[in-house]
Amino acid sequence: MQARFPKKSAAIRLQRWLLQILPGVSLTAGLAFLAILMRSHLGLNFFSSLTWAILLGMLLRNTVGVAQVYQPGITFCLKRILKLGIILLGMQLNLTQAISIGAPGLFVAVTSVVSTFFFTCWIGQRLKVSKKLTQLIAGGTSICGAAAVVAVGTAIDSSEEDTAYAVALVTVFGAASMLIYPLLPALLDLTPQAYGLWCGASIHEVVQAIAAAFETNPLSGEVATIAKLSRVMLLAPITLLLGLSSVDRTAGKSRKLPIPWFVLGFIVLILINSLNFIPETLRIAIVDFNQFLLTTALAAMGLATNIQCIKLLGLKPIYLGTMSWLFISLVSLGLIKLLY
Repeated sequence: MQARFPKKSAAIRLQRWLLQILPGVSLTAGLAFLAILMRSHLGLNFFSSLTWAILLGMLLRNTVGVAQVYQPGITFCLKRILKLGIILLGMQLNLTQAISIGAPGLFVAVTSVVSTFFFTCWIGQRLKVSKKLTQLIAGGTSICGAAAVVAVGTAIDSSEEDTAYAVALVTVFGAASMLIYPLLPALLDLTPQAYGLWCGASIHEVVQAIAAAFETNPLSGEVATIAKLSRVMLLAPITLLLGLSSVDRTAGKSRKLPIPWFVLGFIVLILINSLNFIPETLRIAIVDFNQFLLTTALAAMGLATNIQCIKLLGLKPIYLGTMSWLFISLVSLGLIKLLY
């Protein structure tokens, strides 16, 4: 009889924990559902569901406020659901697809990401923008928008305010590209393939790049999708490097290396997906479910964000985001003109 007590005690603790997180998880999931509904059924598709979720969370937090009873669930979504969402992003990526755009296309995509990331970090240092906020803007601009911002933020342990600011910046500039790019192929004398590569190599969000490319030509959309996903693959090495570089060595102190293990899960899923043994219907279901997980995590981030703290960050990050956006647009275009 006594052997059963530990099991019973563990079950009680689990039940109490679930009851603690339930209010916050329900709130964030509800906001995520509303964000997805706004984009898919209300025609508000100029922002991704991730952006709508963080905006809804910020609106609720900074108007009516968020009661303490919701905090455990919000924290759970920020710490656990977010990492699971980043891991499952690997199900969208396939090494075979990346190779299919050829060596020139991969060169454009990789060079655009790496050069933009380091350029943004360099400019951020000169503008005296905080290192963590600079890295968030650099990751979001160079890799894949909001998803990259939250992945980098998790690796470097950034504040919710910094993350929310960076998400807002990369979303706005990505939306600008999505609206402007379709007007330019004829003016810039870009073939459908070259235009699709430009969209995929330079527009911030995956959905924004694909939307801008398909606006002009189906071939452009296909090329943009592959080029963009090739950029997303660089999320893993860059996030790992940022995690390792954030080790505190000041005053002779040392601590455990902050390796973002969730990125390793992301890499494993890319490799598994590249083997093509997962049924396509199951893969699509996982991708769709993961979109909901990430949207829920972003809603939680909005609920944890204080707009007054964002105001204190000032205008310099906006200048940084602008220069980073122009840099990746022009560098990728220059490379395409040179190679195609």
